[in-house]
Amino acid sequence: MRSIGEMARDSGLGVSALRFYDRAGVLVPARVDPVSGYRWYAPEQLDEARVLVRLRRAGMPLADVRLVLAGWSDAEADLVRGLLQAHLRRLERGLTEARGAFSTLRAQLDHRENPMTTSTGTVRLSLSASALAGALDTVRFAVGEDPELPMLGGVLFDVEDDTLRVVATDRYRMAVARMDCAGHGGPREQVVVPAPLVDAMRALLGDGESALFTVAAGRVTLEAGEREVSGQRLAHDFPDYRRLVRLPAGKRVVVDVPALREALETGPVRTAEAGGSGPAAREVSVLAATDGGTVTVCGDGDEDGDGDGVGVDRAFLLDALSAGDRDRLLLEFGPAPTAPLAIRRRDDEGTFSLLMPVRLDH
Repeated sequence: MRSIGEMARDSGLGVSALRFYDRAGVLVPARVDPVSGYRWYAPEQLDEARVLVRLRRAGMPLADVRLVLAGWSDAEADLVRGLLQAHLRRLERGLTEARGAFSTLRAQLDHRENPMTTSTGTVRLSLSASALAGALDTVRFAVGEDPELPMLGGVLFDVEDDTLRVVATDRYRMAVARMDCAGHGGPREQVVVPAPLVDAMRALLGDGESALFTVAAGRVTLEAGEREVSGQRLAHDFPDYRRLVRLPAGKRVVVDVPALREALETGPVRTAEAGGSGPAAREVSVLAATDGGTVTVCGDGDEDGDGDGVGVDRAFLLDALSAGDRDRLLLEFGPAPTAPLAIRRRDDEGTFSLLMPVRLDH
């Protein structure tokens, strides 16, 4: 017999996933200790758990997974083959429909123009070096690394009137920082600076000095004191982040960052399967805002308030708390667990991070 920890280690399913599949009646332990509640699994259930991992990675619904495992344990090969073939046909139909939809969208994109996101003029900004350093520190953690999406592999510098916003996103999280600037005086201009150049800029910036940021003929230059760094801008358009940050109203709770960080680092986590090109293994913390104005980290068997608990990647949340650079931050929960979680500064709500929610159905 294997304990739940041993089963998790040998099968590749997390402990919280095994508990979930137990409650769902998909993979029920062979024995549960009536006193301690400890779960124990029979040797043959390891094979079933490994089959379960493959089926869920292939996106098979739980209802069909139950039948496959039932047929697997009873060696009902015809049933299992039939269910696998039926699911494969559904995937193939879905892929055909997706290709048709994407083909239509590509045709529409070919006929669209979006001049707002294309900088054609020269940008010249006078900035506080320390303010720019702080802004870059706030957003750098959210820069994308997916080679399939090169437009996300840098930081957007978005200048309008006397305000500069720097923005980064990897689809799973977004960070925005706002600061004052001078010297532009023209229409809105946007330029995406590649991550290596952003890092070189940050290394150049010191306290108590001004900086000059310019863009000309596709080349980005930052001057600070007698030091200078420059490089080519990314030749890609950045997503319209302003649409993405319009969030529905929800609960807003001020949190003590050190206390929340400790609760996250020592508290319960759940597991979530990777999706697309996202993180290979995700540890998820479930947060719930109470009516009393506090935030709790929910355990695997806890009640998530009124069903408003939102699951977020724990490492991403810890990064966002560090980027917030305050002992007290404002957490903004959406009206449903499917809405992003916002982490804002109370003294500057224009500087914030957004975390996309993680599905908790394993």
